[in-house]
Amino acid sequence: MAYLELQNLHRDFGTVKALNGIDISLGEGEFLSLLGPSGCGKTTALRLVAGFDRPDQGRIVVDGKDVTTISPNKRDMGMVFQAYSLFPNMTARQNVEFGLKIRGRDKADRRNRVAELLDLVGLEHAADRYPHQLSGGMQQRVALARGLAIEPRVLLLDEPLSALDAKVRVQLREEIRRIQLELGITTLYVTHDQEEALAISDHVAVMYGGVIEQMGTPAEMYTSPATPFVAEFIGTMNRLEAIVLDGAEGDVEHSGTRLRVAAARGRRNGERVLVLIRPEALELEAATNGASANSFAGEVLTQTFLGPVTRLKVTSNGTSLIADLSTARAAALPVGARVVAKVPSEGAKLISLPDDGPGLPVLDLDDQ
Repeated sequence: MAYLELQNLHRDFGTVKALNGIDISLGEGEFLSLLGPSGCGKTTALRLVAGFDRPDQGRIVVDGKDVTTISPNKRDMGMVFQAYSLFPNMTARQNVEFGLKIRGRDKADRRNRVAELLDLVGLEHAADRYPHQLSGGMQQRVALARGLAIEPRVLLLDEPLSALDAKVRVQLREEIRRIQLELGITTLYVTHDQEEALAISDHVAVMYGGVIEQMGTPAEMYTSPATPFVAEFIGTMNRLEAIVLDGAEGDVEHSGTRLRVAAARGRRNGERVLVLIRPEALELEAATNGASANSFAGEVLTQTFLGPVTRLKVTSNGTSLIADLSTARAAALPVGARVVAKVPSEGAKLISLPDDGPGLPVLDLDDQ
């Protein structure tokens, strides 16, 4: 049963449609990440749920109650901001206690609750320090404890880790997930970091241009992207624009190369499709007698060392492919080596493309 519902939310800022009819249904105790590039509408959605802004159309429902027009201080939402937003003249203890104090909780109750939360986030030893005496990660832990102090019905986090360095970011995201599971609190989390979203969420909603492109579990989003944008945004993906030649057998053609793709079976002959192959699914080996069935003959253009994995870029008659190999295997295929890249028939996914119109657009994610 849905605990948090966003129903047909619209929000315009002049001629810009920040949200264009989004629908989300989240069960009690679940963790949902809104993922997308800057300007996609994810923070606008979070602000509407918090009550800092009002939708032009649509409703926000929490535990069966319409809260769309209720003021923020009466929604029982816990908010954690990107920039911490701690009171600089208050200690960590006083910052966490603030929400309880303005709600009239008695002193003993406040003291016990603050002690529990500082222990929960691992900062009981820093209770009397001021924000300027705390590291960025510690400040964000205080902000998290403050957001949880009022026992909110929903916890909202807006890019809470983006200002932290990589190692602290990984540690704190794991702490956020641990605390969320321990408390069983319904959580809405905004991020542009796909790894972060996939690592800690029960569900992920990928947003672009004010709409939800796809929503599902992290595994579903990674293995079965539903749109070209999701395929581009979630992880690295080889995308081959193709035409279905034989829907009965599953044969498609890309730039003169015929490929058999199981996902193409049953498709209409002549249909334009996008063949999707993850870099780890692309098989790469040294060329001996040229390309075999379901493969491209090409040359290693670049190698990128990623620790236990090395990413190889291969070019084949104008087609660029990316393959991830173990670093040990990649050593045998240096830059300039002639290789064969085999497309796995069962491992490739397919997305339909419009029959008419221009080719697949190049998505410039940095400008969104």
